Order: sequence, then C-alpha cells, then structure tokens
Amino acid sequence: MRWDDLFADLQAQFEAAADEHVPMQVAELAEAEIATTMLPDRWRARRGEQLQVRLRDGSDRDGLVSDAAQDWLVLAREARRSLIPRSAVVLARPLGPSAPEPTRVERGLGLGHVLRALAQEHLPVVVHTIAGTYRGRLARVGGDHCDLVDARGVVTIAWSGLVSVESGT
Repeated sequence: MRWDDLFADLQAQFEAAADEHVPMQVAELAEAEIATTMLPDRWRARRGEQLQVRLRDGSDRDGLVSDAAQDWLVLAREARRSLIPRSAVVLARPLGPSAPEPTRVERGLGLGHVLRALAQEHLPVVVHTIAGTYRGRLARVGGDHCDLVDARGVVTIAWSGLVSVESGT
C-alpha cells in the first residue's frame, strides 16, 4: 500500500511540475517567435488596412497597405501610390501581429523589381530623397540606384537616399 501511495505522490509531483513548466515554455516560445518577426512581416499583416509611417526625413505617409514585401511597402490613398523602401521607415502605426511567412515570390521581389516596373510603364513620379524632391520619369534602374529624367536632364539617385517614390500625384 505504501508503494502505491509513494508512486501516486511522485506522479502528482511530476504532473504539478509539468503544469508549472507549460506556461513558461509557452512564454519562451512566444518570445522566441516575436524575436524573429521583422517589420515587413507586420506590414504584410496589414494588407488592405490603414497604416501611417514616419520616414527618416521626418515626413509622414499614410494610406491602405496595397502591397508589401521584405524591402518595400506600397501605401495607397485615392489615386496616389507611395512606394517606400524599408530603409526609409522610422516608425509605423498601427501594427498588429505578424503575417504568415512570406511566399517565395514575396521574398524575391526586391525594391529594384518594383522600380523597374515603374520605369517600364513610363509613369510620371515624384521621388523624395533625403537631399530633396525630384519629378520626372524613371529611366533606368540599377542594383543600388536609379536614373530619373526630369526637366533638367538625368539625375542618378542612390537607393540609400531614397525616401519614397510616388505616382498618381
């Protein structure tokens, strides 16, 4: 009889210890998942919803998240579309939890892909940089820069200075 009581007591202690560890394990897993979440993951979760971003030049953009990838975000407000490089975003609100993992296509669509598409369409754009604003048409897109044809000729813009590219304004 004592053996049965002993094993029952051990079993109860084990179950109590396991129950105590479950919340800790859940919390540790949640923290680990949050630590791997990137800002674009949270943008993708806001597709079709309002978002406001403050950019590194101090300006704000807002609109519906119409598209988002690892390196960029597109906000739509009426006819205006703002293509915003990830590197230009300082803060965003409101953001909720992360979206599901990006698809292979979403991971592969870099800033250059979107800029090349704009260049092929010959759309008039307004390019905001940390050095000023330029109006014209994108002519050529390299791996880290783009050429914009404006009224004075061609200006080459390094992506590192890019704040946003807007069309429909």
